[in-house]
Amino acid sequence: METTKKTSIPILYAGSIVSLLVLIWISLFTGVKDIAMRDVFAMNSDQLLVFTIARIPRAIALVLTGAGLSVAGFIMQQLSQNKFVSPTTAGSLEAAKMGILFSILLIPQASMGIKSLAALLFTLAANLLFMLMVRRVRFRSSVFIPLVGIMFGNILAAVSTFFAFKHGIVQNVQEWMIGDFSSVLQGQYESIYLILPAVVLAYIYADQFTIVGMGASFAKNLGISYTAIVNLGLFAVSLTVSVSVVTAGAIPFLGLIVPNMVSMMMGDNLRRTLPMTALAGSIFLLFCDILGRTIIFPYEIPIGLMVGVIGGIIFLFLILRRNR
Repeated sequence: METTKKTSIPILYAGSIVSLLVLIWISLFTGVKDIAMRDVFAMNSDQLLVFTIARIPRAIALVLTGAGLSVAGFIMQQLSQNKFVSPTTAGSLEAAKMGILFSILLIPQASMGIKSLAALLFTLAANLLFMLMVRRVRFRSSVFIPLVGIMFGNILAAVSTFFAFKHGIVQNVQEWMIGDFSSVLQGQYESIYLILPAVVLAYIYADQFTIVGMGASFAKNLGISYTAIVNLGLFAVSLTVSVSVVTAGAIPFLGLIVPNMVSMMMGDNLRRTLPMTALAGSIFLLFCDILGRTIIFPYEIPIGLMVGVIGGIIFLFLILRRNR
């Protein structure tokens, strides 16, 4: 039985890599501008411009965002010891949007770098506060903890809406409310590459995150600094969430459903499952994006809406399955 399982894992990885490459290829040739696959080496100037300025950056942003948010969700689940905790159910997305809002209020002409830094600081502060609340909660139900996080996120969203309405910039903030990759263009998406060091950091400290997920006393008995590893993990999560929100907006449920589906197949060892989590997140996000671009073609359904609908259904399934 164990041999069969070990044999199936390389097959799973190979199938995932092939699926990812196929979806990237389809994504590059999906859009309003007609660019046929057979013309890939014979594009005219307009087609080449669209391909290099819009299609390639969009595909890269989708792959990195999907991988980063999925890994971020896995880290949060390990640190909080709860399978239903993610950037969606911990207030992280709302904190990033709040950071962007206040950067606009304080510096109206804020650059993408300043917005990303503000989102990072607010997200990190919110994650630290959420972890503090988790430690103080006595009734540690698998469903109760994420409900606390959802309420926390709603409070942050309400505060952001109040200040946005007061200063008349509600519409300016709306673009970060729902994830949308249609505005990802060359020269405006490069901050998304900051997800790469965050994922690498997660892989380097994967064993420590796994041990910390077993509890503070267990980690300390093994000579691991519990607080330092938790803070490091929250920094990696905050960096990933902040740059993804600044680049494409909020994408719900991705960091919740992908880690759960992968752990159901491969277990909870972060080092072993992290590459598959990243692959699965990229595949899922690419699939949702292609679907949203084709359902009502030539119009486009925002990816935040597509992931929200599909992810919400899967989230409900996971809750019902856990409560059986």
